[in-house]
Amino acid sequence: MRRIRRDDQVMVITGKDKGKAGRVLRVMKGGERVLVEKLNIVKRHTKPTQQNPQGGIVEKESPIHISNVMVLTRDNQTARVSYEVKDVNGTQKKVRVSRRTNEAIDE
Repeated sequence: MRRIRRDDQVMVITGKDKGKAGRVLRVMKGGERVLVEKLNIVKRHTKPTQQNPQGGIVEKESPIHISNVMVLTRDNQTARVSYEVKDVNGTQKKVRVSRRTNEAIDE
């Protein structure tokens, strides 16, 4: 299980976008980097193609290392994530839990 998953709200804790928050669009293969919506924008110079006949400069998100983001809780506070085995509907289930508030993140 990963501590940060797609569609989590995260805040950047270091780098040029420090303090900004966004939604995780994708966790890259290997789980080392994440793509966060509208953060870490870079300019990419593109050649003309059939999809983009004009070519030019395109702004897009660039991956951020997973250690540079933290999950946001329901009250918009950053929190570390741990795991607990909880009893859900009579079955044991491993859930992600906020270390700050001790509330489940996945529910």
